[in-house]
Amino acid sequence: MLDEKEFIQQLLHPKTQNDAFQKLLYTYQKPLYNHIRNIVLNHDDTDDVLQNTFIKVFQNLKNFKGESKLFSWMYRIATNEALTFLNQKAKKSGISSETLQNKAIDNLKADVYFDGNEIQIALHKAIATLPHKQQLVFKMKYFEELKYEEISGILGTSVGALKASYHHAVKKIESLLTTN
Repeated sequence: MLDEKEFIQQLLHPKTQNDAFQKLLYTYQKPLYNHIRNIVLNHDDTDDVLQNTFIKVFQNLKNFKGESKLFSWMYRIATNEALTFLNQKAKKSGISSETLQNKAIDNLKADVYFDGNEIQIALHKAIATLPHKQQLVFKMKYFEELKYEEISGILGTSVGALKASYHHAVKKIESLLTTN
């Protein structure tokens, strides 16, 4: 992709905005989909959150200060959108976000877009027992293979704290999977 500042200028300029936004979609749609899917677990919900994410990116691009990479900023928006979506869905359903997450895991078997097996489902159940921050860190590191520096930019947490969170998450998941 072009130099990031130049690309952002293209996104903001009315004459180049449409082409630049198409490039943005082409580049980030799949990684953002995977990121959101790891959080919300349901394909249809993921599509809705992804659409909302790109709308927010488009609407707020003029406010992007460039203090982080565009990638990190977009992932932060996607993460916040996914978490907000889950909280609202749980509230509308009158259940806790943990119960909602467990229902989503139980529904993975019927999801035609989920290609995992029983082990993957057991892993998702183990991940669901972690505190939310550890869940995010684990999913971003394990499933998305993001570097700690990238996760740090997305979550606004120090690399050291992320490494500790990931280490604790791995130990808890190992313990849960070996005892079951």
